[in-house]
Amino acid sequence: MTHFHIVTLFPESIDGYLNSSIPGRAQKDKKITVSFYNPRDYTNDAHKRVDQKPYGGGPGMVLEAESVLTAANAAIGRKKNVLVVFFTPAGEQFNAETAKKYAKKYSHIVFICGHYEGIDERVRTILKAKEISVGPFVLTGGELPAVLMTDAIARFIPGVLGKYDSLEGERTASSDVYTRPEVLVWKGKKYRVPKVLLSGHHKKIEEWKKSR
Repeated sequence: MTHFHIVTLFPESIDGYLNSSIPGRAQKDKKITVSFYNPRDYTNDAHKRVDQKPYGGGPGMVLEAESVLTAANAAIGRKKNVLVVFFTPAGEQFNAETAKKYAKKYSHIVFICGHYEGIDERVRTILKAKEISVGPFVLTGGELPAVLMTDAIARFIPGVLGKYDSLEGERTASSDVYTRPEVLVWKGKKYRVPKVLLSGHHKKIEEWKKSR
């Protein structure tokens, strides 16, 4: 089993996705576990405030180090085989090969989700976090990258998918897929399924898929 630990101010923003479809079924089948850690629950501030103005000036607010570190420590504890991920556009590009490697290598993966203008840099330094990018763009927070990585990694965990062939990277697949009806009529125009897919000729079908 792989345990995903998500440090976030907004667990409700991603809880629904991870409890539905394949990730949800994987949790019910005890193939993966997902836990949330809200820094607001780990602060000593009476008003549960966890953001502060940045030193040196600048726009917005920055998440303080102490509450994020305390939340992360609650996730990490004394566990072994743990990867801590810190999201940044400048980090290593996440891809399918990375997902496959992490699924095999780590029992616990901790995602540190930034928000506002980011997290105090000392969090990354202290936790020796792996810097990861899910693309050359900036998002409001780290919640979407955490969901993306959880979903992608979980698919490589044995038993999460019904069949190994369901892994797109492990089968002959085309980006073009079709289902019934054979002829779709939309706004007066007919759209047909490619004849080769109706032929029953498996060799030709495989060749067609590889050509797409």
